[in-house]
Amino acid sequence: MVRSVGLAKKSAWTKPRQAYPLTMSSYSVLLGNERHVFADLKAVMAAASPLKSGDCLAGIAAETNERRVAARFCLADIPLKTFLEDLLIPYEADEVTRLIVDGHDRQAFAPVSHMTVGQFRDWLLSYEATSEALTALAPGLTPEMVAAVSKIMRNQDLIAVAAKCRVVTAFRSTVGLPGRLSSRLQPNHPTDDPEGVAGSTLDGLLYGIGDAVIGINPATDNLDACIRLMHLFDRLRERFEIPTQSCVLTHVTTSIQAIEKGAPLDLVFQSVAGTEAANKGFGIDLSVLREGREAALSLKRGTVGDNVMYLETGQGSALSADAHHGVDQQTCEVRAYAVARELKPLLVNTVVGFIGPEYLYDAKQIIRAGLEDHFCGKLLGLPMGVDVCYTNHAEADQDDMDNLMVLLAAAGVNFLIAVPGADDVMLNYQSLAYHDIVSLRHMFKKPPAPEFEGWLKRMEMLDGQGRLAPSAAAGPFSRNLLSYKASA
Repeated sequence: MVRSVGLAKKSAWTKPRQAYPLTMSSYSVLLGNERHVFADLKAVMAAASPLKSGDCLAGIAAETNERRVAARFCLADIPLKTFLEDLLIPYEADEVTRLIVDGHDRQAFAPVSHMTVGQFRDWLLSYEATSEALTALAPGLTPEMVAAVSKIMRNQDLIAVAAKCRVVTAFRSTVGLPGRLSSRLQPNHPTDDPEGVAGSTLDGLLYGIGDAVIGINPATDNLDACIRLMHLFDRLRERFEIPTQSCVLTHVTTSIQAIEKGAPLDLVFQSVAGTEAANKGFGIDLSVLREGREAALSLKRGTVGDNVMYLETGQGSALSADAHHGVDQQTCEVRAYAVARELKPLLVNTVVGFIGPEYLYDAKQIIRAGLEDHFCGKLLGLPMGVDVCYTNHAEADQDDMDNLMVLLAAAGVNFLIAVPGADDVMLNYQSLAYHDIVSLRHMFKKPPAPEFEGWLKRMEMLDGQGRLAPSAAAGPFSRNLLSYKASA
């Protein structure tokens, strides 16, 4: 097999304010006896991506496995510096691109600036790529570089490198410390009934869930209803002296209004995407996100840290809004992590199978996407979690989610999401159950955040080996539940 990469110059453009000469190029590679030609870097990236139904829907996926392999050979020989010059979405047309380019740390990038994508992959898997080296490198990487290297990595590669990445954040609990696994307790309810929400929350706490956040998707974005939920969680936290944080996953502008009304808000939530146009579809831009962060910081409610944002992403969001600019869905997803990185969040998670089979068709695609998202987010310096989930019309089942949760635990995921019985009765999708988190903690010997672990010990909910204790039902927390009223 003979391989060669040819570059054909087409035009040049210089970005305002910084000297980045841009050479738009076509790429070709000889694979066997066939030469594969790709119109530009965007086309190489799309064709190199593992098969995703969303890219097929967009008409940009490789037509054959041979072409996909050819694109990966081509991509492996492209210098990392190319991604600073050949912008997939124009600088002048997209504020996320401007954020990526203007925020790039050239000094942090220097140790790998001479590498191609393939050489970068080999370095990431080497002994030299230590946790400390990866932390120092993160500000020097752009989302496109990280997306590119992920496309030529096996699942095992993604797990091995992500396991070396350390991203630690804090508010009332510290998330992301080595050897620990945190969790979001998700007590969604179809009508936001206080008794139902409180029941699901207390059930999760009895399983030791919720050290990353107690976070509810409200059934309505009504301001008063969201404030009532904020008060419910704050009363519960104070009543049982729980070292965690709560979040009502409403729109950032609603959270800002709640803060102005004096609500006890811990974290500001928002779904974010990787293009300016897709974020406009969410009703946001970078300025309103920064405003939300500043509003939450002004409350000074954190005790061990000041990371006040909770952000969610998901492959397919830009395509579903027709705002992907012809860029493959995984690269668009990783661009969303540039938005998240700007906001110094406590938590970021990809709702990996939630958008549906139009974008990730089956379990194979969902599992691959979950590992990609976790790897890419961690490499960019984000505190990544995953909602290990699927919709009922996807070609997946709970056994597939068992596989993904174990792989992510091995990869050092910061946190996972759990709902009562693995069945979200409000959003109508399948996730992990409370007992799944317990199983993973026992299997991998990964306790929750240290502050939360200390609380569980005080509540006599752990045995002498740090496991959830069968006798917890007789401990102080359980006894105090008898006098707790959600609507008090």
